[in-house]
Amino acid sequence: MTEENESLVVLTLDNDEEVTCAILTIFTVGESDYIALLPLNEEGESESGDVYLYQFIENEGEEPELKNIEDDDEYELVSDAFDEWLDAAEFDELAGDE
Repeated sequence: MTEENESLVVLTLDNDEEVTCAILTIFTVGESDYIALLPLNEEGESESGDVYLYQFIENEGEEPELKNIEDDDEYELVSDAFDEWLDAAEFDELAGDE
């Protein structure tokens, strides 16, 4: 379930389907920024556990732009960086429980 202060974004997929996603994190790999999005169902919950990764481009005075990561090597680097972030977040959560 989403929290009230959680940031959401609505994506329009290639098939014109709209998907509401929670923003998990924005992170930097190399010289580019990327965003990790968690798709949510109508109840605001994640069912599949899938995460969408996009390049995140902030344009001054405009809405941020999300670009598909089309290069396999770039996607692997971004995916690895997200996995590291996720591992650190889970560790912090576990350490906070003690």
